[in-house]
Amino acid sequence: MGLLNELRTRVRSILGPLFGLCLVAYFTFHLINGERGLIAWIQVRQYIDVAKDIHTDLAAQRRKIEHRIGLMRNESLDPDLLDEQARFMLNLGRPDEIVIFPDVKTAIPTAKP
Repeated sequence: MGLLNELRTRVRSILGPLFGLCLVAYFTFHLINGERGLIAWIQVRQYIDVAKDIHTDLAAQRRKIEHRIGLMRNESLDPDLLDEQARFMLNLGRPDEIVIFPDVKTAIPTAKP
């Protein structure tokens, strides 16, 4: 009986620290790998950086387009731009000239997912 009591006493004295160690391991694992852990935070930061780059590219593209639209307003009509747009939209040109239009897909860059 003495050996059994000694074993029970040692198991009881080990259970508390073992339970605490399991809790620490559980929370440490979820701190690193959890849905809102460090790895997820790093991924979100990377997504934010990519989104900022896309935003910068799109803002520059928008400024370029707004500038071209501004040139076609009545107050500041640019004859060259008007001629270019008319030829592009109507697909017309003089017989003695060669017109090369850029590919529409490559002329306006799109946002990368």
